[in-house]
Amino acid sequence: MDISNHGTVLATRKLSVPLWLAGLAVAALALHYGATHATQNSPTLASFVQWTPALLHGFSLNIMISVAAIVAGSGLGLAVGGLALSKSLLGMLARAWVHFFRNAPWLVLIYFTSYVFPFELHLGHTTLPFPDWLKVTAGLALPASANVAEIFRGAVASIPATQWEAASSLAFSRRQILFTIILPQCIRRMLPPWMNLYAIVTMGTALSSLVGIHDLLDTAQIAAGTVNRSSFTVLTYFAALGIFFAYCYPISRITRRLERRYQFD
Repeated sequence: MDISNHGTVLATRKLSVPLWLAGLAVAALALHYGATHATQNSPTLASFVQWTPALLHGFSLNIMISVAAIVAGSGLGLAVGGLALSKSLLGMLARAWVHFFRNAPWLVLIYFTSYVFPFELHLGHTTLPFPDWLKVTAGLALPASANVAEIFRGAVASIPATQWEAASSLAFSRRQILFTIILPQCIRRMLPPWMNLYAIVTMGTALSSLVGIHDLLDTAQIAAGTVNRSSFTVLTYFAALGIFFAYCYPISRITRRLERRYQFD
């Protein structure tokens, strides 16, 4: 390779990040300038600018619910997936859990956890509140746990059986084989579908508005009813769609990149 060309490539790579940041800054300034001048002549855009902080605040609740649901669902799903590998009674119950919650409608589960769980938990002389957003988190964590358990099962099943046989011939127990040989290989295989599941759970948090959670969609509904202008309503719901897309699309892109990277592992 020509040294001069190699140096040119390296210089271009070094400048790409500052140029990208400069372009982003210019685009942000242009949008700010355009919005500032447009709001003077457009009441719809002016109202939208006023409601933008409230919309972003509502979306922060969507993110909080999605993160809590995927964390709780992942912990429970790994435990259920591990039990589902056994042939005992617990394994049968774990497999039934997976089949039931993978095929249960998410909206029904959200309604179930929202109206069946109490508003307060009494532990001795202590009363702990059980907020609605936590109930929605539980409703989303249940199907997430079933899907994580299935992802775990698929990752374990993708490991060649010869590895189990070779480890057994070396006097490894089944537990030792699972934790020292199989699981380290499963982590990379589980990561892409797990990230895709998180994106799906994030989109599923839009259902929380149906049970009174003041998330992005509920805030958009309140804004549309307050301003009461059709153009503003269309703009607000397009913005809500764009916010979800801007958050979930990079996750899907990273997922596809990881899938291409690990497809030959």
